[in-house]
Amino acid sequence: MKAVVVHQPGSTEVLNLERVADPIAGPKDVIIKVDACGVCFHDVVTRNGTLKFGVQMPCILGHEISGTVVDVGRDVRAFQRGDRVATAQRYHICGACRYCRTARETMCPERKFTGDWGMVGGYAEYVAIEDDNVALVPEGVELQDAAIVACAIGTILNAIREIGQLQPGETALVTGAGGGLGMHAIQLARLAGAFVIAQTTSPEKADRIRALGAHAVIVHGRGEDFSNAVKRASGGLGVDVAIDNVGSQLFEPIRRSMGIGGRWIMIGQLTGEFVPFNPAQLFLKNVSMLSATSTTRKQLDDCLALVARGAIKPIISLALPLEQAAQAHKLVETGKSAGRIVLRPNG
Repeated sequence: MKAVVVHQPGSTEVLNLERVADPIAGPKDVIIKVDACGVCFHDVVTRNGTLKFGVQMPCILGHEISGTVVDVGRDVRAFQRGDRVATAQRYHICGACRYCRTARETMCPERKFTGDWGMVGGYAEYVAIEDDNVALVPEGVELQDAAIVACAIGTILNAIREIGQLQPGETALVTGAGGGLGMHAIQLARLAGAFVIAQTTSPEKADRIRALGAHAVIVHGRGEDFSNAVKRASGGLGVDVAIDNVGSQLFEPIRRSMGIGGRWIMIGQLTGEFVPFNPAQLFLKNVSMLSATSTTRKQLDDCLALVARGAIKPIISLALPLEQAAQAHKLVETGKSAGRIVLRPNG
């Protein structure tokens, strides 16, 4: 099969289109003919070497996968050939630890992240994913849309519903609002009944961000402190929940934007930069620093159901063939794409 393989960290030049062996189904494996695979900034930091934890090279990138089942292992019962499916971001969990048994499999000590750990990823014509990490795509949901549901929507659902417990009437700040996570965070925060403040450094995306439901859109230059604008938009109170899709580059303005008792949910970290701060700046306002990482199977099923009902719309700006993976990475790195870019390995 064709696949994009990374042998060592580097620029987009390390994205090599190669012929590799087709996956063979192990006992719990679902073999998927890949229809679409989203291009996430996680792929970029894996490729360029910023992310090191859990990465084993050579690897095939890509963890936002949808497609059609072409084979299953002997122990698989829930899926059969011809099923339309989407995956969570992992290809293996143990299924038996205290995290797996309490719907917290994103923290399984044995978890292997798809696209990081070796030659299992969505930048390929076929992929093998263990059945614990696969979900059926509802009728009426396009496979291209389903590809990005686990990461771009499910991770945000995890942050808003489970971690941040955003309540109707509260105020939410969404950073990186024009990106793949941000555009879906706006929709989910509105669905939760929050007043939504969106932050972006891309003036050309502002109208689309408003159209998705943001009550206030803050556009500013890179490196500028936008916290005063957040405070004005929130009536001087600051925000109850911050959905932080960017990380250390926005650390100080987000900290200044937090209200009393605020929950700061960290999702994205685009660089390897560290941030010094005084803990008193948080605990004097009783601000909680929390994090959300990937998506459980239940959250994936819930998000697919929301998409099927039309409550959430997956935002995909561009679909490219596998041969243009480097172009996709360049667009993601520059921040010019709105929403997600997907690769279509099988045309």
